[in-house]
Amino acid sequence: MARKAPDPVQIVKQRRDAALNALVGGVPYISFMGIGFDRRGDELTGVLSYDDKLIGNPILPAIHGGVTAAFLEVTAVISLSWAYIWEDFESGALDVEALAAGNLPRLPKTIDFTVDYLRSGLPRDAYARATITRAGRRYASVQATAWQDNKDRPFAQATAHFLMPRPDHSSD
Repeated sequence: MARKAPDPVQIVKQRRDAALNALVGGVPYISFMGIGFDRRGDELTGVLSYDDKLIGNPILPAIHGGVTAAFLEVTAVISLSWAYIWEDFESGALDVEALAAGNLPRLPKTIDFTVDYLRSGLPRDAYARATITRAGRRYASVQATAWQDNKDRPFAQATAHFLMPRPDHSSD
């Protein structure tokens, strides 16, 4: 029996990008905030594109604390969801066309979320990455860090705990 040849790299990248775009597009608030994601393999970087509406204190000026918290939470949720669906997606068990059509997996639910504001977010683009520190079937812990010009000088960091969605057993 002949083994199926792997898909060309460009096809794999397109499929992964389509899946990520469907996942992010399923939450309208993400686009309202101007948040996007840069994907390199299975690693995601959240990108908060600067907009005047994000400023909380025009005298400084500084990005609003609520915007910072939302950016970190969105980065944590999407990164956790991406890691959660990665194996099913790569194995073909999760169909990209179904994702694009709106048949999205349920997102993890926030149990608690703590933000440490380290310095003011300046009026420019911001970036964030999340690290999953524990991922079980029912519960996950995630740390997220946001920075602007220098990754080694974050302006905020967060710790979050999530209730993971239960697997869909509708086909049982």
